Amino acid sequence: MKTINDILKLGDPRLYEVCKPVVKSELPQVLDWVNQLHEAMEDIRKVYGFGRGIAAPQLGIMKRLFYLNLDKPYIIINPVLQDLSVEKFELWDDCMSFPNLLVKVNRHQSLTLSYVDENREKQVWKVEGAISELIQHEYDHLDGVLCTMRAINDKSYKWR
Repeated sequence: MKTINDILKLGDPRLYEVCKPVVKSELPQVLDWVNQLHEAMEDIRKVYGFGRGIAAPQLGIMKRLFYLNLDKPYIIINPVLQDLSVEKFELWDDCMSFPNLLVKVNRHQSLTLSYVDENREKQVWKVEGAISELIQHEYDHLDGVLCTMRAINDKSYKWR
């Protein structure tokens, strides 16, 4: 069972790596990876009271995969962001890899997410606001980008 202790912490070099796509032969492993992501996210929720999504590299799974648990679970495989809005909004972002730190960032107000789901079906999802921000945060993890790297300025950090 994966717990908060299995989540890579700020400074771990793996968090800065670009992930490789999930290939067809790995699809049978996806549900096991997602189960691990779900377990770790549930533990974060118990301890810190937040967590809507987690990216595979946060558990050292260096694949282009993330898991969202919103109104229902979403398994996002090999995502592509498109139609990023010109309009942006500012918010305090949090991350399971540094749960006591908030970082002020700018995110696109809306976007279109294309991905493959757990049934190998192509999906297209147009989102805005809080879901857009969440998807951008998780997608950044797949490219080795942390919200600390997107801080608006040197005053954009605060401790919980």
